[in-house]
Amino acid sequence: MPEPAANAGTSAYALSAAARAFLDSPQRYGVLATINPDGTPHQAVVWYRLDDDDSVLINSRVGRRWPANLLRDPRCSLTAESGLDYVVVRGTAAPSGEGDVAQRDIADLAVKYDGPEEAARLVAVRFSAQERISFRIRIHGSYEHMEG
Repeated sequence: MPEPAANAGTSAYALSAAARAFLDSPQRYGVLATINPDGTPHQAVVWYRLDDDDSVLINSRVGRRWPANLLRDPRCSLTAESGLDYVVVRGTAAPSGEGDVAQRDIADLAVKYDGPEEAARLVAVRFSAQERISFRIRIHGSYEHMEG
């Protein structure tokens, strides 16, 4: 696996306050779009966390298609929606951790999405036995559509 980029979490793009608030909403899922080796798009529903530097943390079990796609071609987009409202961020993803780092990341994401008790159970029965990898998406642009 490639070494994590030194600036993997640093985003030069600043999100609007509305986009940031929307993405920070509890338990909002993301749809990550990556590029398959044949050039076709691949989408997957993911847990994510928007951090203070406007980078986005994502994490996966190693061996899935989207992490392999990002290791080969870092271009991606992430869409979060709520009915007709949505925010799309476009950027590049870099590996930001494996091993203990990736395990901490998935545990933190599990708390965000499922609460501390269920997160502890998921870590014990599922995640701790998996080889995992984390990525940081450095945002290069965004689009927001708010009906409400």
